Amino acid sequence: METLLPALLEGAGTSLVVFFLTLLISVPLGLPVAAARMSAKWYLRIPAKVFILIIRGTPLILQLIFVYFAPYYIFHASYDRFTAAIIAMSLNYAAYFAEIYRGGIESIAKGQYEAAKVLGFTRMQTFFTIILPQVVKRILPAMGNEVITLVKDTALVQTIGVGELFLAAQNAASRQFSTVPIFIAGVFYFVMNWAVSLLFSRLERKLDYYR
Repeated sequence: METLLPALLEGAGTSLVVFFLTLLISVPLGLPVAAARMSAKWYLRIPAKVFILIIRGTPLILQLIFVYFAPYYIFHASYDRFTAAIIAMSLNYAAYFAEIYRGGIESIAKGQYEAAKVLGFTRMQTFFTIILPQVVKRILPAMGNEVITLVKDTALVQTIGVGELFLAAQNAASRQFSTVPIFIAGVFYFVMNWAVSLLFSRLERKLDYYR
């Protein structure tokens, strides 16, 4: 146990870094992808639709492998495993967040845009001051589900050798011939997801005035 907990804590630290970096990149990246997906211009809409289709239609584990190995075989260039993991995870979640954003934006009545135009708001002002706050409220439950899934999906980065929590637990289980490290890792994931659930619950309560 003396050596187990430090190893698991180190792995959990790596998992948290992957989690936060993926969120930091994918949450804002999803917005322009959603805008392109809804664009009237085909040269923006079609690439965005294809990107989302590919990402949603293939397993994340395959995307991790592709992002890590493809540059070497195609361009004879390589980069470290951690960077590859962040790129693959961010692209994956940006596609899912883009569809959540699109659903939220399209759920807003068109009359609100027209009313804002009559009041003299520009299209940009309308979106950021009137539409976006309502969209945030509507998409919070779906975003919460995706963020909880992201916590668990950090375990997949072990596929390309990133030493996160689950890999540390597997290595410890192999050394000790015991499943205890796996169950302890499960507790770590539960605590992280519990924290995420509490955060989103508080955010939903804060935005109750948009009812």
